[in-house]
Amino acid sequence: MPDLSLERDCGGIVAGVDEVGRGPWAGPVVAAAVILPPDLPRELADGLDDSKKLEAARREFLCAALKNCASIDIGIGAASVLEIEQHNILSATYIAMRRALDALRQTPQTALIDGNRLPPDLPFDGRTVIKGDSISLSIAAASIVAKVTRDRIMTDLSTRYPAYCWERNSGYGTRQHQDGLITAGVTCHHRRTYAPIARMLGARC
Repeated sequence: MPDLSLERDCGGIVAGVDEVGRGPWAGPVVAAAVILPPDLPRELADGLDDSKKLEAARREFLCAALKNCASIDIGIGAASVLEIEQHNILSATYIAMRRALDALRQTPQTALIDGNRLPPDLPFDGRTVIKGDSISLSIAAASIVAKVTRDRIMTDLSTRYPAYCWERNSGYGTRQHQDGLITAGVTCHHRRTYAPIARMLGARC
């Protein structure tokens, strides 16, 4: 289970950062940055974990609890489909992470970034943490906030584009999504530089 050991080792103000949405064929990539207090409420300290390990209802509950706790600082950032197409998904992920960090009320002294690569030109210390959402509570919190935020975006989009079942697949290339592409075509929310979408567009030229 994640804890605050890494945050204590860093000292000072530490933000955990995670993203969601690199793999989907549609929708933005979303990142969150979270600064947790050292006296994190027990129900959160015991409940936070990698968002992928949690049921959707549990993620929603924990996201609301994080946002309702005044001592927790949360920043959210996103990069659009257009930015993904213009810059590539890795660079767009860095853009989303920087926007999330910029949205914090406080300026962190250290950012703990889930994964093995740091966004370039951070204005403070950065540290990569492989499988960080299973190790660091602040990264776990960021993973939950990012996941809930992006899922809500895709659910909202699905009301306008019901053919793709984005409320169930979040834009990933499931059979339902593929069937929707065959029947309804490519939308402005699809990532046209991704191979499956590019192949479909090429086949229709």
